[in-house]
Amino acid sequence: MKITRIETFRLPPRWLFCRVETDDGIVGWGEPVVEGRAEVVRTAVDVLAEYLVGRDPLRIQDHWQVLTKGGFYRGGPVLSSAVAGLDQALWDIAGKAYGVPVHALLGGPVRDAVRVYAWVGGDEPAELADDIAAQVAAGFTAVKMNAAGRVSPLPTSVETAAVVERAATAREALGPDRDMAIDFHGRFTPAGARRVLELIAPLHPLFAEEPVLPEQTHLLPRLVESTAVPIATGERLFSRAEFLPALQAGIAVAQPDLSHAGGISEVHRIAALAETFGALLAPHCPLGPLALAASLQVAFATPNFLIQEQSLGIHYNKSADLLSYVLDPAPFRFTDGHARRTTLPGLGITVDEAAVRQADASAAAWRNPVWRHPDGSFAEW
Repeated sequence: MKITRIETFRLPPRWLFCRVETDDGIVGWGEPVVEGRAEVVRTAVDVLAEYLVGRDPLRIQDHWQVLTKGGFYRGGPVLSSAVAGLDQALWDIAGKAYGVPVHALLGGPVRDAVRVYAWVGGDEPAELADDIAAQVAAGFTAVKMNAAGRVSPLPTSVETAAVVERAATAREALGPDRDMAIDFHGRFTPAGARRVLELIAPLHPLFAEEPVLPEQTHLLPRLVESTAVPIATGERLFSRAEFLPALQAGIAVAQPDLSHAGGISEVHRIAALAETFGALLAPHCPLGPLALAASLQVAFATPNFLIQEQSLGIHYNKSADLLSYVLDPAPFRFTDGHARRTTLPGLGITVDEAAVRQADASAAAWRNPVWRHPDGSFAEW
């Protein structure tokens, strides 16, 4: 079996898919994207495709080595995301070729259901409570929300109180038996994060995500030691090497993204590394169906898995959503807040290729907002 063609498709709301075709007629799909930089990743996939076309798709680990290291200059979100999507597609092909789901190729399942969480928003506490009530009614047992929007370098008492009020509203709406995670989104300084973490700790968040920026990983040990709130990070870390300092710092939850951190191959290894530090895996995934399908395959085969992010109802998905490009939504029907394991081959989903090709013809570019403080200086989004 040989790879004969690799195509990419830019799709609403902000996704990029890749399609890897073989001479045996087996097609694999992946999701290589950096949100807001899809066009750049698309070009990177085209460059990497020059190496892959004509080669055996089942030599996944060898291809991963060449794609990540063969260009001499290594790393970074664009290259790592391009490799990630291609890696997903190669695993999809392998599963289809052997007639088994990817998790069977990763050593077999360690669980039959994967707990997932839903995003909630709401600019006002009443809206937040309503959003949470809707997710609870839909069967979810955990939600995640942003801690705040734009934040001052040192949060004011009003800003700090607003974070605590949102967390308290969420806890009241969820009750004691459900979980909330709070995403700091790298918007807080270390000092600001420490102040807020102390105040929300009694509300028992499942974890606090990205309390500081990824380039401040060296500051995580002090932050971890200062709070009882489990610290999570990793959506902007792209390899085992980048996760190692965060794990050494004592993070409780590693959050690699299957479309950014080298795909199934590398995230599976990151999970094993995290296990040696007693850390749990909760893959980042506010993206599309292929990224989620790949995440679920890893989750089914990972002993130290915690919970899975998914994008149904997320605020980014206005022009399309998780189910817009799949023929059968069954793998993404969540019951009691869980995705159930199936024996469907490969990634376990069937892409609606006609819808993908049609959407690619008219997809508009997506860019993340650029925020500024009242004095005109740059603010973290």
